[in-house]
Amino acid sequence: MFDISEPSKTVTESQLGEFDDNFTWSAMILAAQGKKINQISIDEIDWLTKLRRGLEETRKGFVTELLDKLGDDPLTPESLDDLETLLIRADVGINSTDKVISSLRKKLNEEVVGGEAGIKFLKKELKSIIDKPIKNSGTDLLVPQKGKLNVWLLVGVNGVGKTTTLGKLAYLSSNSNFKTLIAAADTFRAAAVEQLKVWGERSNVEVISNQSKNADPAAVVFDAINSAQKRKVDLLLVDTAGRLQTKNNLMDELAKIKKIIDKKVPDAIVESLLVLDASQGQNGLKQAKSFAKSANLSGAIITKLDGTSRGGVSLAVSEEVNLPIRFIGAGEGIKDLRPFNSYEFVEAMLADK
Repeated sequence: MFDISEPSKTVTESQLGEFDDNFTWSAMILAAQGKKINQISIDEIDWLTKLRRGLEETRKGFVTELLDKLGDDPLTPESLDDLETLLIRADVGINSTDKVISSLRKKLNEEVVGGEAGIKFLKKELKSIIDKPIKNSGTDLLVPQKGKLNVWLLVGVNGVGKTTTLGKLAYLSSNSNFKTLIAAADTFRAAAVEQLKVWGERSNVEVISNQSKNADPAAVVFDAINSAQKRKVDLLLVDTAGRLQTKNNLMDELAKIKKIIDKKVPDAIVESLLVLDASQGQNGLKQAKSFAKSANLSGAIITKLDGTSRGGVSLAVSEEVNLPIRFIGAGEGIKDLRPFNSYEFVEAMLADK
């Protein structure tokens, strides 16, 4: 398991704020998952508060508008039309929206559904969409397996926060007592190596790099694997160059890296994780579809949720690309990336107050 409660000495601890609405909501969400009051940490409250605030723009034009129209009046075919519009506006995607609306129409034909009951049913439907690819993968929570080398490749286009996300993953892994190493294989962007070194220092994780001009990314990975084997590393995190699926040379480079891994450590557990910027909405969905065809993806990491009105893209990625969401980022801090929890995400997206 990833340990998300014990902060590193180099990272500022979260401070207990006022017992405001966010605090109360966060405590309720944790309690609903079986957490007792003495098991709840300030870090968990802080994270859920950030997640809820991060999804506020998505929520504003969604639940607030829906509940304002409904109150607790029964749902009508007209209110389902309104909901359909709101779901699409939040970038939930056409397929996910159709699925949810069809289920609600069916329920409406069977019984009278009040506004609050409709929201409860909506939460259940959205959660089931997000959970499906996670369950199909056979792995509910992605963590490195002890006793084997785990290699996680981070892929995606430029600007989505790949390098920053990798730095936060390194902190999370190291902080959870997994021996961790970083391979700086984005040799096309000089700043990426320096950026990773800063993250490595903050996480107490070493970075394997080659700063010579036009260094071969596959060679960096080769060296990193040698180093990982000598040190009995649990998790090797590989930063890769930002690429579009149409750039054949970069996609070939990714294939070359995978061949090196397969040859050097055939029994390694390899994950290809697509980093997506939530604020890009449907563009992010297009990226996911394209990469899924060419990069043999095994999961997604959703970043930059803080303040976007397009948080619904997580559902579109789950439904239309069948990609399990593995981690989620909602803030700039080193601790603001957490393992994805569908219950917390849906509750934050549909919190009505």
